[in-house]
Amino acid sequence: MRRFALSLCASPQDAEDAAQEALIILYRKIGTLRATGALASWMFRIVRNECLRQVRLLVPRSDDASAEPEASAEPSAEDAVLRRLEVERIAAAVCALPRDQRQVLIMRDVQGLPGKTVAHSLGLSNAAMKSRLHRARAALRHSLKATDRSVDQPIGGDA
Repeated sequence: MRRFALSLCASPQDAEDAAQEALIILYRKIGTLRATGALASWMFRIVRNECLRQVRLLVPRSDDASAEPEASAEPSAEDAVLRRLEVERIAAAVCALPRDQRQVLIMRDVQGLPGKTVAHSLGLSNAAMKSRLHRARAALRHSLKATDRSVDQPIGGDA
């Protein structure tokens, strides 16, 4: 489970947290498992969901720091649902990135760490870190544009 979490999370600490939370959830809900053969897939799903939850928790934190005072009005229920769907779409696109790109992107853009710190913690040169970050941003942009296009397509083929 830890190795799987390492492939999804930005840092080893996040992976440790996700694996530990997954074990706690597994312990609490093991009685609800119907088929014992499904234990492994259930465990991996819990780890994946924990990693996604961590990414979702990081996204609003970066928005809160830049929130404007006039935007403090309570959002409508529709806006809240749309925002949650958008966060889930972005989190899924980030999780779909290759591990090396995902790590750099989350550390630099989500956690806001300086480039030198990211490069040092991953054992990369500054140029290699910048290259991975550029590839990650391009891949994320491409993935999000592709999902935008699929959402905008009319149902049934009538245009």
